[in-house]
Amino acid sequence: MLVPTIGVEVHVELKSKAKVYSHAKNAFSNEPNTNVEVIDLGYPGTLPKLNKEVINMALKAALACHCNINQVMHFDRKNYFYPDLPKGYQITQQETPIGYDGYLEIEVDGYTKKIGIERIHIEEDTCKSIHSLNGTLLNFNRAGVPLIEIVSKPEIANDKEAVAYLETLREIMLYLGISDVKIEEGSMRCDANVSLKEEESNQFGTKVEIKNIGSISYVGTSIRYEMNRQAEMLERGEKVHEETRRFDDKTNTTILMRVKETGNDYRYFPEPDLPYVTISDEWIQETLDSLPVLPAALRKSYREAGINENNIKTLIANIDLSMFLERIKERCNPVVAANILTGDLLSYLNKDSMTLDDLNLNPDYFIELIDLLASGELSSKQGKELLPVFLEKKESPKKLAKLLGMEQIQDTDALLLMVKKVIEANPSSIEDYKKGLDRATKYLMGQIMKESRGQANPQIVSKLLVEELEKY
Repeated sequence: MLVPTIGVEVHVELKSKAKVYSHAKNAFSNEPNTNVEVIDLGYPGTLPKLNKEVINMALKAALACHCNINQVMHFDRKNYFYPDLPKGYQITQQETPIGYDGYLEIEVDGYTKKIGIERIHIEEDTCKSIHSLNGTLLNFNRAGVPLIEIVSKPEIANDKEAVAYLETLREIMLYLGISDVKIEEGSMRCDANVSLKEEESNQFGTKVEIKNIGSISYVGTSIRYEMNRQAEMLERGEKVHEETRRFDDKTNTTILMRVKETGNDYRYFPEPDLPYVTISDEWIQETLDSLPVLPAALRKSYREAGINENNIKTLIANIDLSMFLERIKERCNPVVAANILTGDLLSYLNKDSMTLDDLNLNPDYFIELIDLLASGELSSKQGKELLPVFLEKKESPKKLAKLLGMEQIQDTDALLLMVKKVIEANPSSIEDYKKGLDRATKYLMGQIMKESRGQANPQIVSKLLVEELEKY
């Protein structure tokens, strides 16, 4: 039986203020070739200057991925000649990556698994090549933009695990605040290595690399296709060659780019113009202490609070909502708060293409709204009506509910009169109730809410209704 061996290499652009080896602004999206210094252009005699902010960001990533840290590290030159590499070499970390031998824990199909991380190293990005009919243009804004490359161990068993690994990695980088990790914009780029071997064999199969994968879901699609392609070749008695392929999202296939006849000789050697970097125990501890709450811990706390899985998924995917809930969840009902944040509030934001920051949402007022809903003083329908008014007026929800006539009727005697009136007006529902039909209570509840214009407390009404019906 053939089993796959899969490894993933991920490049993550760091959003430091300046580039990694020059003072040029790190803003690739600005007007082309405006954020450039002589070191980025590869001028002879120019010297790189190491950006400490980049080291801090890479250290956060390595610690969040449970890596060991190379406390004395240096940089290396990776030599190759290509138009997008103005110096003729890339400054990277070959021998002493900042992090090594880490892992991520993923959840997929009801099980958890640790995927090993071989290394995390710092390097610089190349120019952006723009190909046209008239030739190739270069945008040097991207030259020298800081990257970390995260290389998994070949421990991924299938396409679903690969997707889960990438989604987990993306969440961590986003919550650390070190990258936008927008794969569609190139700030996170993924390559996959796929091979097949006989299950009982200790020998890996021939590795095929897949490049230019434009989304996390496409990583899964490309791996799935490549596993099937290689399996069919081996079943026909054909040999799989070590090669680089690209993913075509129009046909959902991989296409040959080049065959690797020999290994690349990058002639690595230590970068002579940058000093060794010592990362002290104190530096590591300070970085550990500064790490935010990460998605795995958030999921655990949300599950313990009773928040449902769909809402947890939405919260984790919207970091601003998740961070807002973290600020307030000890002061209100977290389940009700999560329902409002991931439901009506998120719909309101999406409708007007707004962010939570744009709203300038008052936490105390939001908690007041949650308390009104959790206590039953407002029905869910009333809450839905009140929310947009509250968001626009930025006033006390209690005050607004009173102005809008949304105060719930809590008086038991007044509600009992309503219940009796509705029951007497609907004798057929009494018969349905006696027959054990659920529709009876649902219909009567609807009539009572209509009678009270939605202001009757549903919990009190439900109790009174059952008590009255049992008398017949």
